Amino acid sequence: MANTQLFQSLKAKLLPVADTKNFEAAPAYALSPQHQLAQYAATGCLNATYYASAEAQLDTVLKLCKEVDAPFIAQTAVYCRERGYMKDMPALLTAALAGAKAAELPRTFKRVINNGKMLRNFVQILRSGAVGRKSLGTRPKKLIQAWLNNASEQELLAASVGNAPSLADVVKMVHPKPAEAWREAFFAWLIGKAYNADASPPVLKSFEAYKLDRSLPLPKVPFQMLTALELSEFAWAEIAQQGGWQMVRMNLNTFARHGVFQLPGITEAIAAKLRDADAIARAKVFPYQIMAAYKAAGEGVPLLIREALQDALEIALSNVPAIEGKLVICPDVSGSMSSAVSGYRGSATSAVRCIDVAALVAAAMLRSNPQTSVLPFENQVVRCELNPRDTVMSNAQKLASIGGGGTNCSAPLAQLNKQKANADLVIFVSDNESWMDATRHGATATVAEWQKFKQRNPQAKLVCIDISPHGSTQATEREDILNIGGFSDEVFKIIAAFAAGQLGAAHWVGEIRSMQI
Repeated sequence: MANTQLFQSLKAKLLPVADTKNFEAAPAYALSPQHQLAQYAATGCLNATYYASAEAQLDTVLKLCKEVDAPFIAQTAVYCRERGYMKDMPALLTAALAGAKAAELPRTFKRVINNGKMLRNFVQILRSGAVGRKSLGTRPKKLIQAWLNNASEQELLAASVGNAPSLADVVKMVHPKPAEAWREAFFAWLIGKAYNADASPPVLKSFEAYKLDRSLPLPKVPFQMLTALELSEFAWAEIAQQGGWQMVRMNLNTFARHGVFQLPGITEAIAAKLRDADAIARAKVFPYQIMAAYKAAGEGVPLLIREALQDALEIALSNVPAIEGKLVICPDVSGSMSSAVSGYRGSATSAVRCIDVAALVAAAMLRSNPQTSVLPFENQVVRCELNPRDTVMSNAQKLASIGGGGTNCSAPLAQLNKQKANADLVIFVSDNESWMDATRHGATATVAEWQKFKQRNPQAKLVCIDISPHGSTQATEREDILNIGGFSDEVFKIIAAFAAGQLGAAHWVGEIRSMQI
């Protein structure tokens, strides 16, 4: 009879050997520099995470920028801005192109620096010296001047809110030469110089007039420009009705403090805005941001508004694809997932944790694919009963309430193997910092268990969604394994394409490489 132990050993030798250590000093597979850069750009926030400080993340990204070519840096910046809705990292990558005097800078700048907040981010990063220079330089200065001289009145007003640097600081740095009289008057007003009031733009005129006479109509300016003034509850209600979707979501408690919800019809109007599918799509909102608003809503926020946020979450996740076949979703609920999803930012730290995002992804996939099995894991798989008919918010809260324990990424696969279960697609949502199942040599436990699973399910595919940037994975990239970072709806689209066999051999990095700059 054949020596089965011998053949098992030979089989294990054919598996890819782990080639790096993760932050828990456990075996892992290093992603390529291109894949690492994409992962940091899609999930990084330049704030401290569970495993890495903001400085460490910045150093890693800048190091990676030296290891990859400028076109890929540009493609990553555009991809993560336009499809991942990221802010800090795309601005940093654009600044890195400026520091390297790359030919791709002008085209990248126009795609990434598409509002005043991004412009100020870009200037702040360049002036910090992080990318090797503290002066703006001729070409970046011309790009900034062009943005200032082409932005609309509303875009300039929106950009004027915020500091470090303020838009006034930027104007003083680059000295734009406007062709229009209204723009010249606006810049002079912005930096505190004498200006021609008759030539100033209409909204600025209305703002200055309102400061003198509160009986006039409320000017259509960013509400932050009005908060220093004494406003009635009626004025605050008008601000809420005029405001964009994201602004309203972020200021529900502010409106409650100013008595907005006490006025007839206003609660219904704001709830209708929050439920507006077109407005949600235009806002490019992350589902976790809606969860953050729901969790942060104080006692003064009416039940109708809370229900509208739940509806908004369902709408934001309505494009999660239905995938053919049997799915298994494995959300990581270990202790390391307690880190804030956007990193530690002092008093501004988000209440939404990585575990909340993992739970949201799992709950959303369950809603679109009701036959899905959900296997939350920490040290081992944790039992959690979910009803596909419940709201995404309810199921996400059930999953996120587990929490704690070490990380064992192979545990769900080990359980599936023990039960001799079948599936077509297995999806992990994790920080991939597995250590409970650390092996002494050879492949990671996750790859070893996946290989056993594949013997029963030869057509099965594995997806590892990383929601925190670390540069390694527990399952190395290959034809049947996809590693992807981020938590925008683009992630769901990539998973659906992978499941349908529509991605090229380069998978996610290939998608980024296909971006036209």
